[in-house]
Amino acid sequence: MPNERRIALITGATTGIGWELTRLFARDGYDLILVARHEDSLKRAACALENEFQISGMVVAADLSKPNAGREVFERVQAAGLSVHTLVNNAGYGGHGAFLESDLQVELDMMQLNMTALTELTKLFIPGMVEKGSGNILNVASTAAFQPGPFMAVYYASKAYVLSFSAAIREELKDKGINVTTLCPGPTESEFAKRAGMTNSILFKAGMMSAEKVARLGYEAMQKHRSIIVTGWKNKLLTFSVRLSPRWMTASVVRFLQEKV
Repeated sequence: MPNERRIALITGATTGIGWELTRLFARDGYDLILVARHEDSLKRAACALENEFQISGMVVAADLSKPNAGREVFERVQAAGLSVHTLVNNAGYGGHGAFLESDLQVELDMMQLNMTALTELTKLFIPGMVEKGSGNILNVASTAAFQPGPFMAVYYASKAYVLSFSAAIREELKDKGINVTTLCPGPTESEFAKRAGMTNSILFKAGMMSAEKVARLGYEAMQKHRSIIVTGWKNKLLTFSVRLSPRWMTASVVRFLQEKV
């Protein structure tokens, strides 16, 4: 991979929002480092992008829900002699069900992926960006970040962490040439709902935005150095209403939305 052009590292790069983001970066001439769990899928994705956009792609197969996987990704990139200009922390998953009955290991793995790996990768790649005086971080949170989420308690809390963490480091890094943008999508057409067991929930039955549109809005917001982007007018209305409502009320509303029909 040549190192003259800007390089974007994207986690969760083979499906959904992550895949659509890879296409946007490749279209604009970025070389890519694609990170996901399955090497075969990564190789197919990299080959497709290289052929369509004439860019170079490196693949790193890693399960970021496991401890130290973020450091292993960083060390692979360092060993390849590459400098990451833009880090996209997109990988994440949720699970639907009462906290009392959920599997503890699933919840801990979710926290590792949604929060710890994101923090680890950000911590490790920031110094290189600061050294060059230029860089972007795009962290994918969710509209879940703005309120508590009964039946998805850990997922909602993990996304609240991403939103708060991103806003804080944005302030710290703004004078060092580093932009931090947080993408907060609502229900999106992707594998998320199926994996979380939410395809029959009121929330997802009410309508979903395409992964392509969510990715485009997030990418454009990052290019404009915006702090937070909530995708879609319904989602913007929801997050605004949370500010005006008592916390107990928002939890009750979210519980209703996440009940299965």
